[in-house]
Amino acid sequence: METEREGGDANSVPNPTNGIGTRIAEVADRIGSRKAAAKAAGVSVSTLNRWTTGESVPVFAGVARLCLSAGVSLDWVAYGGQMIGGSDQAPLTLTKPHDLGEQRGDERMEDYAFVPLYDAQCSAGAGAWNDHCRVLTNLSFTRYSLRKQGLTPEHLSAIRVDGDSMEPVLHSGDTVLIDHTRTTIEGEGIYVIRLDDHLYAKRLQRSFDGVEIISANKDYERITVPKERMVELEVIGRAVWAAGWL
Repeated sequence: METEREGGDANSVPNPTNGIGTRIAEVADRIGSRKAAAKAAGVSVSTLNRWTTGESVPVFAGVARLCLSAGVSLDWVAYGGQMIGGSDQAPLTLTKPHDLGEQRGDERMEDYAFVPLYDAQCSAGAGAWNDHCRVLTNLSFTRYSLRKQGLTPEHLSAIRVDGDSMEPVLHSGDTVLIDHTRTTIEGEGIYVIRLDDHLYAKRLQRSFDGVEIISANKDYERITVPKERMVELEVIGRAVWAAGWL
């Protein structure tokens, strides 16, 4: 449930400097939008805005949820200094509050894996698929849920879908999680591929003549990559999870 405190007490986030609202705003920007940040924190957009302007004192649980979603340090939000988290630093070890929706209140940050979300539009060109990409943010998954699916965090990344060729399965702006260990076409499935120096999320199907690239949207024709041109088709990995706004 959404809570908000108009005055400080033992359960509110420490506010030793005047910059806590600015730092909360920066965390919200890392997530992408105030609406998405408010949802991550479990509060309304208006409440989040009051936190950033200093009109109300942020509550610990909400700020902890926000930091967990963005992959940054709760200490940094509270005290400033060096931001911890993101794409090139290990997340802070922190006991999660009991009301974050988990079954065990003693779970810690090490129970979570942070997967980089890349700006896929920057990935065209020669070299590794993510050369010249920037990490937009990090998505958090419980290690337990990944293990259940046979996934290892070190071999995962995420990109956003662009275009309507996979509707209604995937919509433009949806996020897909890629397992980079699965680069061999295993029957029919959705894979992230690079073809002609561009990334696509497509359904792949082996055929006698080569590989069929299939769009879910019937307005797009299927493409056949013949066997003699298979070297031009790079399978980045298999899509194993997808999410988007309703």
